[in-house]
Amino acid sequence: MSVAAAMTAPGETPAIEPFPLRGRSLFAEGSRLSDLANRFGTPLYVYSRAALESAWRAFDDALAGVPHQVCFAVKANSNLGLLDALARLGSGFDIVSGGELERVLAAGGDPARVIFSGVGKSRDEMRMGLEAGIRSFNVESPSELARLAEVAHEAGRVAPVALRVNPDVDPKTHPYIATGLESSKFGIPIAQARDLYARGAGMPSLRMAGVGCHIGSQITSLEPFRDALARVVALIDELAGDGIEITEVDVGGGLGIRYRDETPPSPAEYAAVVRDALGGRPVTVFLEPGRSVCGNAGVLLARVEYIKDNGGHRFAIVDAAMNDFIRPALYGGWSRIEPCERRDGEGRAVYTVAGPVCESGDFLGRDRELDIREGDFVALRSAGAYGFVMSSNYNSRPRAAEVMVDGDRVHLVRRRERASELHALESRLP
Repeated sequence: MSVAAAMTAPGETPAIEPFPLRGRSLFAEGSRLSDLANRFGTPLYVYSRAALESAWRAFDDALAGVPHQVCFAVKANSNLGLLDALARLGSGFDIVSGGELERVLAAGGDPARVIFSGVGKSRDEMRMGLEAGIRSFNVESPSELARLAEVAHEAGRVAPVALRVNPDVDPKTHPYIATGLESSKFGIPIAQARDLYARGAGMPSLRMAGVGCHIGSQITSLEPFRDALARVVALIDELAGDGIEITEVDVGGGLGIRYRDETPPSPAEYAAVVRDALGGRPVTVFLEPGRSVCGNAGVLLARVEYIKDNGGHRFAIVDAAMNDFIRPALYGGWSRIEPCERRDGEGRAVYTVAGPVCESGDFLGRDRELDIREGDFVALRSAGAYGFVMSSNYNSRPRAAEVMVDGDRVHLVRRRERASELHALESRLP
């Protein structure tokens, strides 16, 4: 059975294993991971198109019968090949910068399906969005609303607006990725929203048609979503009493994935909460999934360079580092690490899997029981979200290559950087 054929019924979590173990080898759809590592070198990001597309369709199918648009959160993974695959499905896109807008357009995305979020939009970025004809701006402060009104007036356009409200709901996730609390920089306190809608409704260059809410990322319980949506729906009803009709509701993203032993809700269960909260109100629903679409559709491959034993503490030094995948160092993120080729198990030992960067925080995993040798390839799972997109050139390390596996075909969707390119924009003193 092909990977694509392993899907479950529409609206349910896809039963896809994009990186299966066949015999002693890990595969990406029809390609052996160790072959990809030898062909393209390491570190290497590998994505499964079938897993990516089935995860997106799970959200789309879950809201069948409800006017909606699934808008992939570009910040999770902005590779053009990945965005292209989603655009071909009819995906919309949630962006947070002008650069992300340019990427979406370069990948063939429809600007009329783009939602522009983010707390610090510049005038230039607002003009870009207006000229491109995006679907809506998610406005996050009174000052931003006033600036957008000015920019739209100068451009002779009417800007479509949704206020992103902050419902002060605890999403029970890492504090760095919690965005719906009163202490967060994101959104407008929901208690201030009615006054700001009234102010925006009086600005001719704005069309106040939507309300948005996004409370955080890697959320594994439905209760925070349910609580936030109840407050948003109450606001919609209050605005209707003020004569302001809301026709678009952006419920955000944030649904978690399984890295280790998490049991996040399925897209169908999440969609059921959305349906129940909206209660048949005549609105178009926008979703902004990111991690839950691409997170488990990608792995990071690395070569074991050295095995070290520091007096009983073993290290596997690999050629991928915190500059390639920063989640363990930044968030304490955990991803499963496996050898691409299985051995007999007699050489199993407990390792800290670390990179070559000159930082003690440069590790990909601690206390991992592995049977590996120098020269072996290992795969770091769940690396499709916030992996390459957060990578850097720290220690003057060229960033990794990226490939997309599509059945038996493999596409190089980003070549590896060259060391000479890292200083191409710099110059010596005269």
